Amino acid sequence: MQPPRADVLSELPLHPQDELECRRCEVHCGKVVYPSACLERACPFSYAYTDHGHTYVGCMQKVYGVEIDLELMEAAERRGGFGAVRATRKPLPMCQVEVESCYESRADDLGCVNPEFGELPVGTPNFRIFAQISS
Repeated sequence: MQPPRADVLSELPLHPQDELECRRCEVHCGKVVYPSACLERACPFSYAYTDHGHTYVGCMQKVYGVEIDLELMEAAERRGGFGAVRATRKPLPMCQVEVESCYESRADDLGCVNPEFGELPVGTPNFRIFAQISS
């Protein structure tokens, strides 16, 4: 039996946009990243290594936890796109991120109980503002 909607709302986290997945309703959502975009954007956290004649790429920050065969990814990009992989850590500001929903047909009439989850962070400011109080 599903808990009443008011109970679900009381369990929302302080910063839902920082979570990687949401299971607070029947529509299961998760954040995904596009590894091919990391290479296109020359992300400083992308790495590559060669093993047994194949080149593999990955993310030093482990935003996605897999290492991908570069030749296969490039072939998939030529055929229409490699696609996304599940984010395993909070995406960085330079990551191409989307929220994927698994069971959209399960949505109820009121919509998402956690709409802030879909708000993707645009990064953190690179400066601080300090207020000085003079007497």
